[in-house]
Amino acid sequence: MADDSSPRSLGFGTRAVHAGQKPDPSTGAVMTPIYQTSTYAQEAPGKHKGHEYSRVTNPTRSALEGNLAGLENAEHGIAFSSGVAGIDGIMKSLRPGDHVVASDDLYGGTFRLFRQVFEPFGLSFSFVDMTDLDATEAAMTDDTKLVWVETPTNPLMRIVDIEAITERANARGIDVAVDNTFASPYLQQPLALGADLVLHSATKYLGGHSDLILGAVCTNSDEWAEKLRFQIKCTGANPGPMDSFLVLRGTKTLHLRMDRHCHNARHLASFLNDHPKVGRVLYPGLESHPGHEIAKKQMDDFGGMISFELADDSMEKAVHVLKSTDVFTLAESLGGVESLIEHPASMTHASIPAEERRKIGLTDSLIRISVGVEELDDLKADLDAALQDV
Repeated sequence: MADDSSPRSLGFGTRAVHAGQKPDPSTGAVMTPIYQTSTYAQEAPGKHKGHEYSRVTNPTRSALEGNLAGLENAEHGIAFSSGVAGIDGIMKSLRPGDHVVASDDLYGGTFRLFRQVFEPFGLSFSFVDMTDLDATEAAMTDDTKLVWVETPTNPLMRIVDIEAITERANARGIDVAVDNTFASPYLQQPLALGADLVLHSATKYLGGHSDLILGAVCTNSDEWAEKLRFQIKCTGANPGPMDSFLVLRGTKTLHLRMDRHCHNARHLASFLNDHPKVGRVLYPGLESHPGHEIAKKQMDDFGGMISFELADDSMEKAVHVLKSTDVFTLAESLGGVESLIEHPASMTHASIPAEERRKIGLTDSLIRISVGVEELDDLKADLDAALQDV
């Protein structure tokens, strides 16, 4: 639960630094210590000081959970060992026969988890373009228990109207979960728009330095929080104290980093949009983006992720660009201070069958970049040099 010393009326930057954290009561340490322990002494059987075994709770992790709840203006923050472990915990709270409506453009690991792990256990999934509200509602059935939203989507940068989706789903008694990884809580607050659950791969913007793996789910629902903590207790999907500490370190500068990510991405998107070697640019900050107005309504800025295709829609030339950058690193993941460039069809989304990728418009030449916090001129020059020979 969010720390009482960090009320929701405080600004985001203040909550980022203080929510869920107080000086250590035993030493006065300002930074939350790394409680590198598996177990805790008990005064008598069953009588302890709030922690008994670190799979269940750990003081460092508890501080992080309070901090993340504070950032999402949530009653509960639940930390997992990874983003997909958080998704797994949500899905394991459903039962065989339950139906999920999910975006047809979503992280490849989520698609793989849904199709290859949970479908064989009796859950069913419908994948739809959630920019089409009527199609999304039409996919809901009497068995639908959850709507799974990504916005902006990965990697096609579609914008889903969270408030409109939740109104339609909640009217039918269906919960809505939003993967908020691309936006971060600094740019988008899904719970305030009606969502029931918010998921983060904290590996990305929340951690911010590409040095940890961790996931989180935030919610105002006591029932969901109890279910998710039960999953962690039973399955061991908990993060360790060191990774929890590293995310706490990262969230303290989230607002500062996100401002720079957004600034750089906004200018790079315009640069790419005007470049003669570039075709389609997918960035919600461009006025030409079909979801631009919805993004303006539900986001405070447009994020640090851009996807684009070459004017000559060639897989070979796309690979040449990917191998030709110096400042941008060819690697999976996103959200770190360093700029990354990757090829979704063969990397992050390779688990999605080719015919499924083509159906939603994920071409073999699509390039995705995670714009870091380096000097903008260096990023422009690096992309321009890589594009010259294509």
